[in-house]
Amino acid sequence: MLCQVVTTTDPTEFSMQNALFRILDANLDRAREGLRVIEEWCRFGLNDAALTEECKDLRQALGQWHMPEFRAARDTAGDPGTELTHAQETVRSDINHVLQANLCRVEESLRVLEEYGKLYSADMAMAIKRMRYQVYILDSELAPLQKRNQLLAANLYLVTSPEPNLIGVVESALKGGLKLLQYRDKEADNATRYDNARQLKQLCQKYNAIFIVNDHIDVAIASNADGVHLGQQDFPMEVARRLLGPDKIVGRSTTNPQELQRAIDEKADYIGVGPVFETPTKAGKAACGEAYLQYVQAHAPMPWYAIGGVNVENLDQVLAWGAKRVSVVRSIMQASDPTLTTQQLIAKLS
Repeated sequence: MLCQVVTTTDPTEFSMQNALFRILDANLDRAREGLRVIEEWCRFGLNDAALTEECKDLRQALGQWHMPEFRAARDTAGDPGTELTHAQETVRSDINHVLQANLCRVEESLRVLEEYGKLYSADMAMAIKRMRYQVYILDSELAPLQKRNQLLAANLYLVTSPEPNLIGVVESALKGGLKLLQYRDKEADNATRYDNARQLKQLCQKYNAIFIVNDHIDVAIASNADGVHLGQQDFPMEVARRLLGPDKIVGRSTTNPQELQRAIDEKADYIGVGPVFETPTKAGKAACGEAYLQYVQAHAPMPWYAIGGVNVENLDQVLAWGAKRVSVVRSIMQASDPTLTTQQLIAKLS
């Protein structure tokens, strides 16, 4: 049953109901605005008609509960909240940040509407509760799409090597703008790998970067990594996807056209291409050079990263051979200033 608009002359009762209406009005506005921001990306960024329609339906369902008495109680000039802000609200680092901020805004607003809505109408509270769970599902539907958009935007990929100050070097690179990290350590035991992966995952969350684990699906699962990178001798990709789940990123190393075709057939999310130059990281592997990079440029449907001896000095040559994204190891892991080196690489790639 709907709460009746106050007609009493009791100033306390009137004030409480007026406050309730203002809360409902403000959070309906907030939730609908947040959904519109998400809807625009689903429409123009993802070109996804189903997700766009889902957002639109939620907005319209909320609009049906935006009663005239809520709007009548609005007092924007007298609202102390209009003057409050936080430094994080003024900065959005990328599309993923925009989407996450607005998903959180919608979810918080719906919770407020559900709780205070109980004072207005049991039907309203129940309807809002259903919408809240719909938004949680929308969030989970967007998560893998957001990660893949992040992957498309990341043109520099750092692959780690064993380093006493591993965490410090990686954080320095993240401070320089790195958005894609792979933890690779062929020498450590699983306990060490797990501990390092857990810390690196936390750092990547802090800096809004993708975190990938090399080879070890178990470590990727245990650390809640965003995905795994597989070599030619590792698990089949269908097994990796089954173990990790459909929302995770899976990449594959390739060194020749046959391996590229395998990656295409198994629908790898991205591939490594190399080694471009001879490198101790891949001892004994002949450099693929310009020819394979140009072949990949002509045939690869997924994002690809040139890797193998790439550094600030030879990056222009690699770009001239057709690469748009690169993976590096020593040039950052052994840099005297990892932040500066990362910035230099990103500037050249941009």
